[in-house]
Amino acid sequence: MATEAVVSVRDLRKSYGDVVGLAGVSFEIHRGEIFAMLGPNGAGKSTTIEILEGYRDRTGGEATVLGVDPQRGGINWKARLGIVLQSTGESGDVTVKEQLSHFAAYYPNPRNVDEVIEAVGLTEKAKTRIARLSGGQRRRVDVALGMIGRPELLFLDEPTTGFDPEARRQFWTLIESLKAEGTTILLTTHYLDEAAKLADRAAVINGGRIIEIGPVDELGGKEARVPIVRWRTGGRLNEQRTPEPAALVSKLHRELGGEPEGLEVIRPSLEDIYLELLGLDRAGAEAEPVLGEVGE
Repeated sequence: MATEAVVSVRDLRKSYGDVVGLAGVSFEIHRGEIFAMLGPNGAGKSTTIEILEGYRDRTGGEATVLGVDPQRGGINWKARLGIVLQSTGESGDVTVKEQLSHFAAYYPNPRNVDEVIEAVGLTEKAKTRIARLSGGQRRRVDVALGMIGRPELLFLDEPTTGFDPEARRQFWTLIESLKAEGTTILLTTHYLDEAAKLADRAAVINGGRIIEIGPVDELGGKEARVPIVRWRTGGRLNEQRTPEPAALVSKLHRELGGEPEGLEVIRPSLEDIYLELLGLDRAGAEAEPVLGEVGE
């Protein structure tokens, strides 16, 4: 992967009166990389993307996108971007092919319209008016519009909302093919399996701040991936992280004279690590601290 920074953000800030939307966000995205932004609703993901797209002015900090300050980006700069917003904006009175042909005319080197329609799985709907499509099919039109201009940088804001599992996996294949062509992609998603599948790196953002950034399989550090052994004694919940859960379970068997009540061995998933970074458990409540480590 090239080290050239396609996106560079330093101490990015955005306030709405007394309300702080972004409180000093910094990161870079390298050419040819898929970079995911993860976080709960209201964390600052969409605000960050809208600033980088040139839709929203920042309050402070610095940002460059393809070497240009997005607050000053002109038509030529915008033609190098592809944007898939959270909400659809297509006209329902035209067909899929008509809509894509119309948008393709805005770009100096667009993709072939029929090839894009095929890539997003809408060949059989090419002559169907958009108003008659299902929600998932309309979302595919959004993706097609984002890629029709052959962008250097593609923004995907919750792109697979409304997709069924099969459609999501087809979409993943499409995104991987765009990356193989050299397209740089900034992705926001609530689907952690999507981030794990597609992204080279990810940033976890909460409360307008980035709380973790790095390769997806390294988020939270090595400690976050150490298995957890959980059991009960006298109604009290016990937890212990250990790289050798089998040895700890054997020790508990010996000490307690049998299998402990409620025994579980948990190997943390990306979702577990993500929730722990946010300070939440799977139910969305504040997580209880781990009670101890081996040797304590």
